[in-house]
Amino acid sequence: MGLTSQSTGAGILGNELKLEHTCEEKVIALGGNPNVGKSTVFNGLTGMNQHTGNWPGKTVANAQGKCRHKDTDFILVDIPGTYSLMSNSEEEEIARNFICFGNPDTTVIVTDATCLERNLNLVLQTLEITPEVVVCVNLLDEARRKKISINLTQLSDLLGVPVIGTSARSNQGLTALMDAVYDVTNRTKRNHPMKITYEDAIEEAIALLEPSVKQLLSNRLNSRWVTLKLLDGDKTIIAALNKYLELDLMSSESILLKLEEAKVRLGEAGIDQENLGDRIVSQIVNTAEGIAKQVVVYRKEEYNRTDRKIDRILTSKLFGIPLMIGLLGVVFWLTITGANYPSSMLSNFLFWIEGRLTVFCQWAGIPSWVHGLLVTGIFRTLAWVVSVMLPPMAIFFPLFTLLEDLGYLPRVAFNLDNYFKKACAHGKQALTMCMGFGCNAAGIIGCRIIDSPREKLIAMITNNFVPCNGRFPTLIAIITMFFVGSATGIFGSVLSALMLTGVIVLGVMMTLLISRLLSKTILKGLPSSFTLELPPYRKPQVGKVIVRSIFDRTLFVLMRAIVVAAPAGAILWLMANLRVGDLSLLSHCAAFLDPFARLIGLDGYILMAFILGFPANEIVVPIIIMSYMAAGSMMELDDLTQLRQLLVAHGWTWLTAVCTMLFSLMHWPCGTTCLTIKKESGSWKWTAVSFLIPTLSGIIICFIIANAARLFGLV
Repeated sequence: MGLTSQSTGAGILGNELKLEHTCEEKVIALGGNPNVGKSTVFNGLTGMNQHTGNWPGKTVANAQGKCRHKDTDFILVDIPGTYSLMSNSEEEEIARNFICFGNPDTTVIVTDATCLERNLNLVLQTLEITPEVVVCVNLLDEARRKKISINLTQLSDLLGVPVIGTSARSNQGLTALMDAVYDVTNRTKRNHPMKITYEDAIEEAIALLEPSVKQLLSNRLNSRWVTLKLLDGDKTIIAALNKYLELDLMSSESILLKLEEAKVRLGEAGIDQENLGDRIVSQIVNTAEGIAKQVVVYRKEEYNRTDRKIDRILTSKLFGIPLMIGLLGVVFWLTITGANYPSSMLSNFLFWIEGRLTVFCQWAGIPSWVHGLLVTGIFRTLAWVVSVMLPPMAIFFPLFTLLEDLGYLPRVAFNLDNYFKKACAHGKQALTMCMGFGCNAAGIIGCRIIDSPREKLIAMITNNFVPCNGRFPTLIAIITMFFVGSATGIFGSVLSALMLTGVIVLGVMMTLLISRLLSKTILKGLPSSFTLELPPYRKPQVGKVIVRSIFDRTLFVLMRAIVVAAPAGAILWLMANLRVGDLSLLSHCAAFLDPFARLIGLDGYILMAFILGFPANEIVVPIIIMSYMAAGSMMELDDLTQLRQLLVAHGWTWLTAVCTMLFSLMHWPCGTTCLTIKKESGSWKWTAVSFLIPTLSGIIICFIIANAARLFGLV
């Protein structure tokens, strides 16, 4: 599928794992399981807004940040969140390769104090690779709330490395953490990491092979760990050694002979290639369990009883899906209701600026065509995009991020996992689909959390079936004008939210249907399994959520939309003002498209508006208004009543409204999303497929509904 270093996160290693830094700067690798607050620790130390997430592999694209402690500058590298370093997934391989070949001066492993035993598996695996490790036991505040206590001193003695307790959300313990990192990095204190002892046959095999491996490695990597990987038949470490150290172990006759002899001895002990890995993992798990029993005390028998009670409702077969749909409806209602007033104010302000620009152009004697192109073309288009997009995004993204911070989004994935499995797709696709509600381009980027290239492509191709905030205004306006009727106030907004939720549910159903069709045709395969951790419910940090969602999501998406909307405004103005005969170029194009558009329940102007709205979905309705009023620039009517009258006067019926809504739900991705698909997939072919599949789906469904309604005399 053409995965790039940027899309996988390997780009952080740069030039074959060589970070650009001075000799005085020290490189710190920051690793840990998902949901342990690793990115929060990173943010607290560097001040960067590295976005956190509550599902495996969220931090697939690594981040770098700098901090200074005492007299040393540190470069912190936030490597992917992973449960192990066994190289069974993209995240695991990236994390392992950076620790092995990125030459970090120290590796900090962040763990969750509320589930330390599971996190110790990654700690022990890291200690097998490098002794320069500091363990950060984070979320101590949550552990105290759950009546869990951890003897950090004893844990440090058992592991043989520094162990520091932190509550990163409140910046507690971060200074002590950097003190420990400073000591390890500058070798003021030597670590003596514990050694995991395996069963006798495995230890004998290690002893037989390791001397040859050690001689060839020349202390560039832990020879005992590499020996274990060779015995386990891990081909990825052999390839990595060849790539990063230019060292081909399998070309050594001594190693090949010793490896074969070691395998024979293992076979005599009843250990074959199939179960050796299981025995190694079992010993690591048993060791972690033994350590946890010594240092962790649960003063409350059911420390997560409240979370389990809540999950019995939110993830139940009976209530899980209805509650999820209901919560989605509430989010939409808050977005619809809350966005109206600020959107109106922003629109009035921007169009006031347009008036001042017009006055300036007249005063300066600027030609009318220049004024038309720049002001009524480009600026007016941008004004529409900003006033329509910004308020809903400024409400939707914080609400979405609050649910994420609270820990609810993994429950959404849990509820939908079975449906996506039946569609032969990946359960994580539910999360990327949710991200598409805010922006489909963001949803495409979110597909990085899916390991399988096949399933990643399915998620990308189908993400457009959930409407982004740019399509919400069109859907809401049509619902309000043609189906809500005279209902006003809170009842009208609730009814609009319910109907919009119904449209969204249809989009989800289409996502599942098309995912299954793709998995049975051009992207054949079985769904891969994945481990989805249900993190504890946490009190959201409202202030940080608002700031992060505004700057990291809202403004980022808005700027990308502005970049593609500006040239669209110029093209639109030119088409509306360049005339061939008595009609504008826009009218000629609409007349050409009209016969086909009528077949799918639209008209030529509506279809032309969708085509010209390719750079930004927000400008579809303004183009329709401009076309019907035969104006040379986009126009805005005072209220939806006037707009309904205009649409009805040009032949709109309930069927036109339904087909326009369906085509808005199912048509080509916007320009920003298409460019994002190209970047993430590395292929124009899959970008074209992502363009065609939703478009053909929309055409077919609109054709069936329009002609069925006509056949039965419903219009």
